[in-house]
Amino acid sequence: MNLTAQITALKGEIEGLNPIDRAARSCDLAKKLEKGGEYGGAYEALSEFWPDRNQEPQTDNLDEATGAELLLRAGSVASKLGSAGQSQGGQEAAKDFITKSIRMFETVGDNPKVAEAKAELALCYWREGSYDEARIHLASALNLVADGDPDLRATILIRAGIVEAWARKLNDAMRFYNEAAPLVERSEDHYLKGAFHSQYGLVFRRLAAPENREDYLDKALIEYAAASFHFEQAGNERYLARVENNLGYLYFSIGRYEEAHTHLDRARSLFLQLRDIGTAAQVDDTRARTLLAEGDPVQAERIIRQAIRTLERGDEQAVLAEALTTYGVVLARLGRHARSRELFERAMHVAEITGDLEGAGRAKLSIIEELTAQTSAPELVRDYEIASDLLKNTDEQATTKRLIACALNVIRTLAPAEEQAPEVQDPSWDGFSFKKEVLKIEKSLIERALRDAGGSVTRASRLLGFRHHQSLIALINSRHRDLLGTRSAVRKRRRHLFSKPRRIKKKVLDTGRVSAENETAQVAGD
Repeated sequence: MNLTAQITALKGEIEGLNPIDRAARSCDLAKKLEKGGEYGGAYEALSEFWPDRNQEPQTDNLDEATGAELLLRAGSVASKLGSAGQSQGGQEAAKDFITKSIRMFETVGDNPKVAEAKAELALCYWREGSYDEARIHLASALNLVADGDPDLRATILIRAGIVEAWARKLNDAMRFYNEAAPLVERSEDHYLKGAFHSQYGLVFRRLAAPENREDYLDKALIEYAAASFHFEQAGNERYLARVENNLGYLYFSIGRYEEAHTHLDRARSLFLQLRDIGTAAQVDDTRARTLLAEGDPVQAERIIRQAIRTLERGDEQAVLAEALTTYGVVLARLGRHARSRELFERAMHVAEITGDLEGAGRAKLSIIEELTAQTSAPELVRDYEIASDLLKNTDEQATTKRLIACALNVIRTLAPAEEQAPEVQDPSWDGFSFKKEVLKIEKSLIERALRDAGGSVTRASRLLGFRHHQSLIALINSRHRDLLGTRSAVRKRRRHLFSKPRRIKKKVLDTGRVSAENETAQVAGD
């Protein structure tokens, strides 16, 4: 049955019913339409009780439980419509509706509905980029849901995984998905299954690049195929389009640009048909990165500029910060260095405001990567210190490798300065010591590499780019003896080692080391 027929049937079915029953039937249909990606239809189903999207739904003639359900559904729809249309204030209105519904559900003692509402509230914060707030509400929701409601528990776990994946806490995300897997397997909800497989695939794709794992890329493709199947069964074209965008990003990341464009064309066409300009703008971000990788910064600039104009209208600040970083890289490649720096700094500011400190740190790294020649040595040192502090808690290998590469970049920039030994006249240079700054950066790098390598000097030396681990040992013994305690005990080498995983045959082209990954999430229970 198509959307118009469903709405017409609803109006016929509820005619003559009392307000409570009419509201309950309207909420049931709205939730069904949400799962099908029909957000406009979901709003229309609620329109009798919610005639103005800018105002709170009318609950005067409803009991507490039905009124709470109406507010929850209205909040969920408002959040999704705000994201699709990039309307300012959409997430704030949604949070207000859902927060009120939580209080009402608590009054009637309905813990499962409180958990469901908290999970919806978490999505609003996630869309804004406020990951810590989202975590708080999801943790509370998990504590409330009973084992007898496996679909709801799986939904919350998947959303917790989404937050961690976007915060680049991939191990934490994988832990949530592994816990959700057996629950999803038993479910008969195709939408829930599609959301799980899509997000599982996203994590495998992000784990693949830094470890050069072809098997992870294969797993990502398998998961995306499963997601497409289940979204087709659920009749959700919107999330089929999101899988297409994620496939486009996957092929871009491994240098298969023609296939990337094919999937991005499909995704963008579907989103525009659905009037989802917000996610279409995210597709354009991916397109711009692909064009940049292909050596076409002029076309990339045109596309990313338009995407930013769209994203600036909405509340999704974390996504905006990513697009601003992409724009900064594009302009740096076009030689527009001053404007590029402004965009990187703005991206950092936007990410910091939302609480995404790692996103801010990655934007700062982009300055070192793209504008080294246009930045003085002391400024590069300060930029690196700021980025290192923002990223001190990162556990993403790709970000760690960028930190190491940027530190080496700073050291190479500083080295000629020592040889020339310029006479410093500016009073702000008082007390500055080039050698001390280099040693501090060097120590920070070695310390991080040892930590990420579990104390193994051999593995740490590889992370740092040394051919022989003795080079690293010599550095520690001569200049950083206080790091001796961070080394693991020497173990006798085994004579037989397991075979290494296959490497990706096609070399991944470095596209300017754009900081964040613009993949779209499928949100369980939408």
